[in-house]
Amino acid sequence: MDKRRFLMAGGALLAGAAAGLAGCGESEPRSNGATAPAGTVEKPNLKLGFIKLTDMAPLAIAKEKGFFLEEGLNVALEPQANWKVLLDGVIGGQLDAAHMLAGQPIAATIGLGTKADLIAPLSLDLNGNAITVSNRIWAQIAPTLPKGADGKPLHPISAAVLMPVVERFRSEGRPLKFGMVFPVSTHNYELRYWLAAGGIHPGFYLPRDVAGTTGADIQLSVTPPPQMPATLEAGTIEGYSVGEPWNQAAVKKKIGVPLIADHDIWPRNPEKVLGMTRAFAETYPATTTALIRALIKAQQWLDADQGANRPEAVQILARSNYVGADADVIAASMTGRFTYAPGDVRPAPEFNIFFGSFAGYPFASDAVWQLTQMRRWGQIAEDRPDAWYLETAQAVYRADLYLAAARALVAEGVIPAESVPETDGFKEVQTGFIDGVAYDGRAPNAYLAKFAIGLKQGQRVAASGVSPA
Repeated sequence: MDKRRFLMAGGALLAGAAAGLAGCGESEPRSNGATAPAGTVEKPNLKLGFIKLTDMAPLAIAKEKGFFLEEGLNVALEPQANWKVLLDGVIGGQLDAAHMLAGQPIAATIGLGTKADLIAPLSLDLNGNAITVSNRIWAQIAPTLPKGADGKPLHPISAAVLMPVVERFRSEGRPLKFGMVFPVSTHNYELRYWLAAGGIHPGFYLPRDVAGTTGADIQLSVTPPPQMPATLEAGTIEGYSVGEPWNQAAVKKKIGVPLIADHDIWPRNPEKVLGMTRAFAETYPATTTALIRALIKAQQWLDADQGANRPEAVQILARSNYVGADADVIAASMTGRFTYAPGDVRPAPEFNIFFGSFAGYPFASDAVWQLTQMRRWGQIAEDRPDAWYLETAQAVYRADLYLAAARALVAEGVIPAESVPETDGFKEVQTGFIDGVAYDGRAPNAYLAKFAIGLKQGQRVAASGVSPA
């Protein structure tokens, strides 16, 4: 304990010195001129929440490699039972911040579900999800899949292969059931996107249908990530969309087969963010900067030298106080490859991106995409002008706070200058989606108009169907 207190004290002094230097940084500020707040951290003891998924890695690495201590922070990491418990913990102040779904701060801010003023000053990672089906479903669709010269299925696999299964279940008077982790999760929107691209309607949300099953060809329900494999094995669901290691856990247990990874649905999609209340960031600005700085360092460590540190990260995440899955299960997706089935291991160098491709920068266009999907499936019931999407996204995804921390790290030589984007927060038009539809974050209503399935500007949904607003 004496050594620990010494390290903490030293870390606090270093953080104070670094923050003070940051205030005297570049004489000519870049872009919006964001600078780190000077002074020592106001709240050195923090409690952060997380869900047992491999993409919580930046938090675990920041703690285990001493990056939190370097910034003067003594951080307790506490696993949460599910995303609702985690969200309530941040809103209620039991947690200072958390590993949060990319859509959660946005949804809370606009009052979708729980109403709260949340922000996301850091994106934790890109990609990292997959969609898995049970062996029962796999046995029905595998014979129909196109095969390569090696006899293995060609990827990516379209959701259209499930249409005969949907019809078979319907003829038997029961719905085909899939699980996802939370109504405003990227997992939900990716699963819905993939299904709709294959001609399968995933259903609309209504005030009296919070499960989003109105007009659905397939029934989606919420299951906490660590419970996905057991729920699949029990036959309660026949497939799911989840982050790792819970797709690989199904492969290891030989109870399911991943059909598609999310980088084949939307390449380099945002997955998790650092979420906190706006009040926390305003009350503890230096603490917020220190927290972001530590996590950026951890992200850089995770992607350094083309993933050279990933094996060590796997061993850390395998500990029971973090993800608590077998190391080989975590490694099956986190070390540059992805296992679809025993003997079917494919290169997946971008399955988890933590630092490369500006993974940490909270792009407003990523937040706009989440909002378009909320509107597409009826969670946002009324039309909104393009300006509302853009303003909401920029108010929640706080690039200014990220830049304050990142530019200070650049000035100190900790991260390279080219790792921080020069941008207005909107990516150029994005392509590579499973359905071939291009996405321009500056034109959300025009984007929604491109889809055959889903709400568009001028439409609303009721139990009787879709009608003009």
